[in-house]
Amino acid sequence: MPEMWTRLRPWVFPVLLLGLMELYVGRVAGSSDALATPTQALQAWWELLWLMSDEGLWRVTGFTLGTAALGLLLGGGLGLTLGLVLGLSKRAGQMSFLTVEVLRPIPSVALIPLAMLVFGFGVRMELSVVAFATFWPMLILTQAAAQQVEPRLLEVSDALGLSGWQRTQWVVLPAMVPRLFVALRLGVAVALVVAVTVEIAANPHGMGYAMMIAQQSMEPARMLAWLFWIGVVGMLINVLTLRAQHWVHVRMGGTALNNTKATP
Repeated sequence: MPEMWTRLRPWVFPVLLLGLMELYVGRVAGSSDALATPTQALQAWWELLWLMSDEGLWRVTGFTLGTAALGLLLGGGLGLTLGLVLGLSKRAGQMSFLTVEVLRPIPSVALIPLAMLVFGFGVRMELSVVAFATFWPMLILTQAAAQQVEPRLLEVSDALGLSGWQRTQWVVLPAMVPRLFVALRLGVAVALVVAVTVEIAANPHGMGYAMMIAQQSMEPARMLAWLFWIGVVGMLINVLTLRAQHWVHVRMGGTALNNTKATP
């Protein structure tokens, strides 16, 4: 019984919140054209699930997730690479400080007009904004993680005569894994938020645009269905990221240990 309660406890508040919303909308604001109950939203979501047109759940979700993933891969990959360089090289970090601090505060959504002029509507416009948004958290957190690697580990790698690549692969990266996944989780969240924001503001594709169309068509049930679905997708992505963090941490930790033992 205690174990079952431990598993069910995280669901108490969401279920209570949905129940209160169901009661309020169903009784107090039942005649409103701007609100819908959670059960109505669930019914709308079920209809979207089986819709095979371009407005269907899977095609719309696939566009948003695909663009967010590509943007994270591009921006996050560049941020990770440059963050390692700036974190491991004190001189490079000092030389780049002013440039980073000037460009980093620029809001990613402020680039939407420029991206529209350069790329027009579609994947490339959204991809460029997402890449810009994810580049900076990955850069800053990776740089900080590289700077916080235990100095004694670097001394051991020097004593073992490891090359720069071997030291990065076997010592630096395994020591950075927990902080790197914090950066990755933040980057994933930023990518999804920015992708949906771009679709709401400018790009006529994806989940954000579908939610706006539902709002403009006075279909609150469908709008809430998309809103709840975006939250569910974000939660599932976070769960997968946590599992990937555990798997990579175990694998890289074991690999680092074996490689260190094998090094003469």
